[in-house]
Amino acid sequence: MRAPGALVALLIAASSISAEQIVSGSVLDAATGQPIAGATVTFAGRAIRTDERGAFQVGGEGDAIGVRASGYRRESLSLHKLADADSAIRLEPFVPKALYLSVYGIQSLALRTPALRLVAETELDALVIDVKGDRGQVSFRSSVPLAAQSGTQAVIAEEPKALFAGLKAQGIYLIARIVVFKDDRLAEARPDLAVKGPGGAPWRDREGLGWSDPFQREVRDYNVDLAVEAASDGFDEIQFDYVRFPDEKDLVFAESNTREARVRAIDGFLAEARQRLVPYNVFLSADVFGYVCWNVDDTGIGQEIESLAPEVDTVSPMLYPSGFQFGIPGYRNPVQHPYEIVYLSLARAKERTGLPGSRFRPWLQAFRDYAYDHRPFGADEIRAQIRGAEAAGSNGWMLWNPHNVYSEEGLEKK
Repeated sequence: MRAPGALVALLIAASSISAEQIVSGSVLDAATGQPIAGATVTFAGRAIRTDERGAFQVGGEGDAIGVRASGYRRESLSLHKLADADSAIRLEPFVPKALYLSVYGIQSLALRTPALRLVAETELDALVIDVKGDRGQVSFRSSVPLAAQSGTQAVIAEEPKALFAGLKAQGIYLIARIVVFKDDRLAEARPDLAVKGPGGAPWRDREGLGWSDPFQREVRDYNVDLAVEAASDGFDEIQFDYVRFPDEKDLVFAESNTREARVRAIDGFLAEARQRLVPYNVFLSADVFGYVCWNVDDTGIGQEIESLAPEVDTVSPMLYPSGFQFGIPGYRNPVQHPYEIVYLSLARAKERTGLPGSRFRPWLQAFRDYAYDHRPFGADEIRAQIRGAEAAGSNGWMLWNPHNVYSEEGLEKK
């Protein structure tokens, strides 16, 4: 007998479950009963999409099926438990509203405890946790060989699966942030994999940090291996940040640094990751510059929103008003117009990609302005950004503070 509140059921198109079978059914919204078109169904190492009626049919060998769709919680189900159930997979609507915790934030009880208190007491329901941080540190003990070889690990005390199970028991949606090509630790340990300057020596950015070469197969595999490990540890979503080329001219890579080659490398990396992650039924997202919503080229970094968006479940533009140094049309001082920056940027992204708002989830500014008048971003500014995201129909939002210090300002109580 199905437990009360069970969300998913499907019809097994066979008299009994055998080594090879055809599984068919439909995916519905648990709240409205309406079909969910374009939901991802994963079975036997394959991923397919539901049609406009929410229907699917997939064959292969296996005993479990995974289902996910933007704006809903994912589900993984045993076929044996569902062989005599109805034919509808009902997904629970869910909108992630997240805080970010860095490599140090997830390690530090002084930072993690108040963040979890906010999740318990306000509308927040998700955490973005660094699995690989801005300097290339891996925050949990990893079995990926290159992580150990490059001395990247900054390990927290807790066993990852136990920590994540405790967080998920509280209903918290977990997003694994992996900083991809900005990787000082790897560039230092393996200069053969580093981006080079004009003279051939490993290049460093304005922060003095090295980058790994997006064209290098070993670099790409390393980051996807970490993503697979995070998925197996229980994260609901893999989020790639710095999935781009450095914004600097005259650098040397393993291949020619042309716009076409850059875009092909970034889109190709995301496609490779998506395929490798199929067995884990996790959501996949990518962070992009805010101006990528507006620029018609690749912004010189390999990010073109029209070609990148289809490779992921969610696109996460960084819509910090302080980061829009040239403003946007009609708004030259972005920090005075946080609502418009968020809403209009998402509207432009939706228009250019033809995708609904549920395929986007923006990063919002929860730190003091650094570019204009140095105003604090308090309750009014944070709430204005949230209203902009919600008006655009986005799949939630994420608050960024590099110091991992947050308050209730701008957040609704539970």
